[in-house]
Amino acid sequence: MKRKILLIYTGGTIGMEKNHETGNLVPFDFRHILNKIPEIDLLECDVSVHPFEKPLDSSDMGPEEWKIIAECIGKNYENFDGFLILHGTDTMSYTASALSFMLKNLRKPVVLTGSQLPIGDLRTDAKENLLTSLYYASLYENDEAVIQEVAIYFEYKLLRGNRTLKYSAENFDAYQSPNYPVLGQSGVHLHVEKEFLLRPKSDEKFSTDTHISKDILFWRIFPGMSPEYFEKLPKVKVLILQVFGSGTIFNSDKTKDILKKLRENGTEIVVVSQCVSGAVSFGKYENSSIFQEIGAVSGNDITAESAITKSMHIVDNQNYTGTFSENFSKNICGEISVSLK
Repeated sequence: MKRKILLIYTGGTIGMEKNHETGNLVPFDFRHILNKIPEIDLLECDVSVHPFEKPLDSSDMGPEEWKIIAECIGKNYENFDGFLILHGTDTMSYTASALSFMLKNLRKPVVLTGSQLPIGDLRTDAKENLLTSLYYASLYENDEAVIQEVAIYFEYKLLRGNRTLKYSAENFDAYQSPNYPVLGQSGVHLHVEKEFLLRPKSDEKFSTDTHISKDILFWRIFPGMSPEYFEKLPKVKVLILQVFGSGTIFNSDKTKDILKKLRENGTEIVVVSQCVSGAVSFGKYENSSIFQEIGAVSGNDITAESAITKSMHIVDNQNYTGTFSENFSKNICGEISVSLK
């Protein structure tokens, strides 16, 4: 039985080809993808292409485009067995993270991929990324999808989408999942690490929740930074602080007073680490106790991309009960791996 896959083309390098007259990269009509990669016909799946009306550079992808993708999947969920999203690489982890929160009780594959070189380039990585992504998006056993979450496939690795980050602008192996194991790998054989796959915890039906708030600010702390900068911040619903190590910040009364005032004025404060690997742990060092005192939320081992999109999704979202802190601390769809402190 051939599985039906909806390929959503948003833009990015993977959909570019060189204009030999000008030397510039220009997007091609992705509805004619079979002309570029005829091997797609050899796969055990039927591919339908849904391109964005105007292909976008990944730096132009944001909340409105996330909603469009989520709504497209929701509208077509019953008609397709899997979904493949072709996306520019620079912000793909943000989109994957946002979709993981928007697509509730997902029981079908949603795979994102892209490439470092255009599809028409002699040394392109686009062909392998696209073909293997289609394989994972169409992989079923006993009439059940093997992948039931939002994932990124890139350079022989299948990764949980909301655990990823782009760490290289040069290498084909551009993505990491520093705090969660690889979900699958392709080599001579294509493997899936089934024990690491996400499964819905309830019998609730699939649904979409496209609530997104832009009232979020992300700020990286650096040595020598004046605490007075906090006083000049615009009022936001959520302030995400990217701090040192396992959750430390310069420990002064001024810092504590200003952050406490932000909290009293209604701003939620989420704390994530500047370290790629590891987790925030309040109380491990004295210079992290300030966050316990002001009632900040530990991001633990969440990525910055996932912390931002999770905050955008849950703040002021009427579909969630409880406080922001309670909801952020929950492992909603595999974005955190250990209990928060």
